[in-house]
Amino acid sequence: MVDLGYRDRAYLSKYDLDVKLFEKFDLKVLDLIPIRKVFLIITDKGDKILKRIDCTLEEFDFVVKALEYISTNFKRVMGFEDSIDGKKYAEWKGEFYCIMNKVEGRECEFSNPVDLAVSAKGLGELHKASEGFRYKNSNKNICGNLLKNVNRKKEEMLFFKRMVNLYENKSEFDDIFLMNVDSYIKKIDDCITFLNKTSYYKLCSEEDKIVLCHHDLAHHNIIINDDNAYFVDFDFSVIDLKIHDLCNFINKVTKDFSFDIDKARIILDNYCTANTLNKNEFNVLFGMLTFPEDFYDITKDYYSKRKDWEEKIFTSRLKRKIHFEADRQEFLKEFKQEIDGF
Repeated sequence: MVDLGYRDRAYLSKYDLDVKLFEKFDLKVLDLIPIRKVFLIITDKGDKILKRIDCTLEEFDFVVKALEYISTNFKRVMGFEDSIDGKKYAEWKGEFYCIMNKVEGRECEFSNPVDLAVSAKGLGELHKASEGFRYKNSNKNICGNLLKNVNRKKEEMLFFKRMVNLYENKSEFDDIFLMNVDSYIKKIDDCITFLNKTSYYKLCSEEDKIVLCHHDLAHHNIIINDDNAYFVDFDFSVIDLKIHDLCNFINKVTKDFSFDIDKARIILDNYCTANTLNKNEFNVLFGMLTFPEDFYDITKDYYSKRKDWEEKIFTSRLKRKIHFEADRQEFLKEFKQEIDGF
């Protein structure tokens, strides 16, 4: 059983688990089990997942349409149950809910090289199946926005620096941030300079390089069953270059293993058994990886109050990220040597 944190329990408390809600899906519920921010429901028609829709209906429709398109050629994604009204959701007391089929298996373990290989190959297959998918909502198509977003993040770092310098009473986090922020801004400048020399915009004009990116490839969103990877929770999915997902995936995996280059090798080698990457894509991927995502995320979380962690947790995580920066730089050096020999 997944151990529920405070935030998960608070989120789940917003569900209204009325029998009449389930009647809207023609289901009789025998039992419910909380798992992170959803409920596993045991019903007369099998095990299902109940989820409160925490986005606009247009954003939800994007996910529905994307998965319908993908499932034509790739079946290892979640599917949505129809309500008695023929919709993929039901409204109950001002909230919207959906019910998905349960994906059997276990959560991916990034420490397991077999799991990692299976997941990377599955991601390549997922991307290939999504080629050609487009949607009317341009907000979900972010292809071409990379440099604009990196420049915006640099401006945010500069803003946080100016803001913290004005504080009379600085916290330990503030002091550590100020001691390091200039070096990280320099890394962002180097990232921008490198990306400007790549074929990024040319890639954005090539249809076969643009796919549905999952955008949240955490270990619990990849389910392993019979040596196959299944993908769930597409809430944050977007249309972008396939290297967008690969960059996020490599970052998520390597940061917990001292930026082990072998983890990246496993991901790329196995991804390329199901999909392709050319020299231009590898170069842009390297440029994306040079962005100091960890430092940016923790400072953005802290100064914009995106997370309600205790002060000591923020400070310890900032220290940890800075401590592993040397490992990250060594990883980038090795990664660059490998793609130069591609």
